[in-house]
Amino acid sequence: MGLARLAALHGVATVHSPGPDVTVPVPDETVVAVLAALGVDAATDEAVQSALTRAESAAASRLLPPTVVVWTTPDPAVSGAVLPPALPRALADLPPGTVLRVETEQGDTVEWPSPDAPATAAVAAPEGRSWPGLPLGVHRLAAVAADGRTAGAVLVVAPREVPQPPPRTHGFLVQLYSLLSARSWGMGDLGDLAELATWSGRELGAGFVQINPLHAAVLGDPTDPSPYRPSSRRFPDPVHLRVEAVPEYVYVTGQGAARLDGLLEQAAGLRAAVLDKGALIDRDAVWQLKRTALEIVREVPLGPGRRAAYHHFLAEQGQALEDHATWCALAEVHGSAWRDWPPALRDPRSAETGRARRELIDRVDFHSWLAWLTDEQLAAAGRAAHDAGMAVGIVHDLAVGVHPGGADAWAQQNAFADGMSVGAPPDAFNAHGQDWGLPPWRPDVLAASCYAPYRALLRGLLAHAGALRIDHVMGLFRLWWIPAGADPTHGTYVRYDAEAMLAVLVLEAHRAGAVVIGEDLGTVEPGVREALHRRGVLGTSVLWFERDWQGTGRPLAPESWREDCVATATTHDLPSTAARLTGEHVELRHRLGLLGRPLEEEQREESAEVADWLGALTRLGLLPADGAGEEERIRAVYRFLLRTPARMVGVWLPDAVGDRRPQNLPGTWDQYPNWRLPVADAEGRPMTLEELAVSPRLHGLMGVLRPSAAN
Repeated sequence: MGLARLAALHGVATVHSPGPDVTVPVPDETVVAVLAALGVDAATDEAVQSALTRAESAAASRLLPPTVVVWTTPDPAVSGAVLPPALPRALADLPPGTVLRVETEQGDTVEWPSPDAPATAAVAAPEGRSWPGLPLGVHRLAAVAADGRTAGAVLVVAPREVPQPPPRTHGFLVQLYSLLSARSWGMGDLGDLAELATWSGRELGAGFVQINPLHAAVLGDPTDPSPYRPSSRRFPDPVHLRVEAVPEYVYVTGQGAARLDGLLEQAAGLRAAVLDKGALIDRDAVWQLKRTALEIVREVPLGPGRRAAYHHFLAEQGQALEDHATWCALAEVHGSAWRDWPPALRDPRSAETGRARRELIDRVDFHSWLAWLTDEQLAAAGRAAHDAGMAVGIVHDLAVGVHPGGADAWAQQNAFADGMSVGAPPDAFNAHGQDWGLPPWRPDVLAASCYAPYRALLRGLLAHAGALRIDHVMGLFRLWWIPAGADPTHGTYVRYDAEAMLAVLVLEAHRAGAVVIGEDLGTVEPGVREALHRRGVLGTSVLWFERDWQGTGRPLAPESWREDCVATATTHDLPSTAARLTGEHVELRHRLGLLGRPLEEEQREESAEVADWLGALTRLGLLPADGAGEEERIRAVYRFLLRTPARMVGVWLPDAVGDRRPQNLPGTWDQYPNWRLPVADAEGRPMTLEELAVSPRLHGLMGVLRPSAAN
């Protein structure tokens, strides 16, 4: 009982429910290991009792919780001001006579009751009474009780909800690397993103383009191609740069220009290998060419204005960028696994690391410069989307975590739980659970730091985003922690302060004017979707998962879908619509040995599910009763999505040209070319952006999405 009580006080679960009416105990050794990662010794009965006594004593005497959230409403009459909020319960319950002092994010001090108020004034206020209007932000709150007790907390003042998209808009979903143009260097880049946004916005009336995470990858040979296991989520990967779009490129002369011409020829070879010869996208080969070209371009001095802009960027990004660039420079010398570096260099604040940074200052500056160039091109893509009339713009993606050997894990070691990995428990779809190999943030350190790592991450991603998609948004509430070396089934849930995490998210999205989309697929605990809805965060609804699970089990009628979502037919982790309708994805999984049952049984079940949906489409008049070809069936799927009240309808770009191949096949590593396939047509022939733009099949599908075709 003592261990369970201690765990509860630290947000660590001792049981979990893999299914309805099923409760599974968490092994004691897991609870002990997780508590240790949170800085709590529970290795013996004596240690448990000692830690429990301290924790219960602290909880009983605590005046304030670690974080206090105030939800408020922006004042429509005064720009930047907010209407005075009602007193939050955490403050209303304080003892009479308690004085509150707020050190605001903006550097001001606010005290309540005010110094000239009667000495007997109490913080406790009648229902509905408001306290002084505070600016939006993350502030420091101090409380001094009449009996002399003091307490400090983080105070987050946030709007009640994030900005909202228009009542209805549609757009493309695409993995950027897969979108090659005639100018790509072997994989899609930020120049291609700007072209896609401009073309689809102006010609097709698209309101957004949603892409994969552009986070910096861990350097390696080969580099992990997954965009969901990055080195850093804070900074983008310069592999996405359009080298020719760097302003200094045109000023390279002489031998440098000749070398660039040679690199362009090699890049054309990489592009041709993918588009014409069936080669896979080779991220490492692309980066080798781009890095060499960028080294040449860097020899061109920056003009006064450009240099001033670069220095402003360095100052704005501060320590975070210096750490990231230092890790990149050290990784070039010692390899990307920082835990294998010389011991002194494993500490980003050690004197030895400082000396190494000075010795490698040119390389540190190179990687800082790359971050600046990438930020500029991200901004240009965002402007292109805006100028094309997109209602939302570029939807960026936030991965759920980072690689344990990468830059973020090195620079922010105190913020991550040592010896822990994030994953998923066993469920109806995966009896063995999942270990994603991503270290989790410590909730206690986040609160103690005023959520600084989280805020900086959001601010960086939102800087040039019309919207932000959050992968596994349930992680704002709880994450499944797995001790190192343990089976995924032997993990447990650790809770985060969901209200605080949401408040910071809403605050930063409000400041950026950006929509927020949560990927809430899979197992979602009760209350999560409701909490997200209250804050205006859209969910994700995928056609094949939307059934009347509480009743008939049949496809959910379009009018019964939720409004606050992005409605799609598929995602990067699922079969394309063509593969789903034809059953080809079952055959693919069979060839790779991924089926858990005989092929014929899987095919029968899949055929029945597809027949269910085709029948629903026919009954709604979206598909001819006498049958239809593949293209018409795919159009009917998207007509169905338009019948739902969903605020945003996402078209998987490969669906528009009949691509059969998934971009990622969960459960595979080297058996399938995950994250390395270009967009292709129904025959598997890769297509350039230029070919997509004139594809009759694509235009036929997108004609369905125009407002006049909505019904």
